[in-house]
Amino acid sequence: QVNLVESGGGLVQPGGSLTLTCAASGDVARIVGMGWHRQAPGKPRELVALRSNGGNTIYADAVKGRFTISRDNAASTVTLLMKDLKPEDTAVYYCWSRGLQDSWGQGTQVTVSS
Repeated sequence: QVNLVESGGGLVQPGGSLTLTCAASGDVARIVGMGWHRQAPGKPRELVALRSNGGNTIYADAVKGRFTISRDNAASTVTLLMKDLKPEDTAVYYCWSRGLQDSWGQGTQVTVSS
């Protein structure tokens, strides 16, 4: 079992930046990928970005060129640097990992508003 704890959400103005960090603990040796999903009110949860242990990376089209995902495999952390934030990026952001099973963090709110 993997436990994921997110930090770094908050309120930011349009055009601003935020960094989200997630730390994994527990059965981290079995993790093969980590990433972020988000869910806005009234919408389904969607993939934002993920990065495999080998460095393969996938981004949602809506965040390409603005968000950067990075991982520290030794520390079992994943970070999401978000730049040029837009109101439509407002959502609860969830850390995710894949190992023997998928694990989810509790979520952190990101609000982009003036």
